[in-house]
Amino acid sequence: MYYKVAPSLLAADFCRLGEQVREVEEAGAEYLHLDVMDGMFVPSISFGMPVLKSLRKETSLVFDVHMMVEEPGRYICDIKDCGADLITVHAEACTHLDRVVNQIREAGCRAGVALNPATPVSVLDCILDQLDMVLIMTVNPGFGGQKFIPYTLEKIRGLRKTIQERGLKTDIQVDGGISAANVRQVMEAGANIFVAGSAVFGSEAGKKTREFVEIFREYEV
Repeated sequence: MYYKVAPSLLAADFCRLGEQVREVEEAGAEYLHLDVMDGMFVPSISFGMPVLKSLRKETSLVFDVHMMVEEPGRYICDIKDCGADLITVHAEACTHLDRVVNQIREAGCRAGVALNPATPVSVLDCILDQLDMVLIMTVNPGFGGQKFIPYTLEKIRGLRKTIQERGLKTDIQVDGGISAANVRQVMEAGANIFVAGSAVFGSEAGKKTREFVEIFREYEV
């Protein structure tokens, strides 16, 4: 299994976005996690299409766009046009989740669905085979710097078991409270893509990124 770190732009220094993105890319990151928030699905408002479009010119990183917005289907084509490679929507935010997943795939992007900590994995039973990735929120969405919620480890284990039993290759991403200190236990539970905000961009982003990459090498076969 492969493992990837996805530094979260939300924790970066917005005065130095291009510089910080290049720093994590040079250190071995392959994904850039982009949290788009609307102030409705979550209380916070982050950034939108202009920021994505500007950054797309500066990097070849996979643009991993996490849409924390109500009815995200309204924006799929716009987000794709800004350079998204992977678009993740929340099951809780979609009236018609199957339709939105198909919109993402028809736009030519990889499709992901995110689940809040208290949302059971079973809500994905009917569409799991249509997904490239499932994002398990390991904190409640909307704010950075929260502590990892321990019971989400069981969700990750259960989801990985289901993926294996169904013969799928679906990635499991985790987002919230991830650091070099706890990433091993989350890897061992079955996750393989790790969103890291303050654990990377807090200081020395390149060095922190390399710490994750070195841990992943211990596990890759």
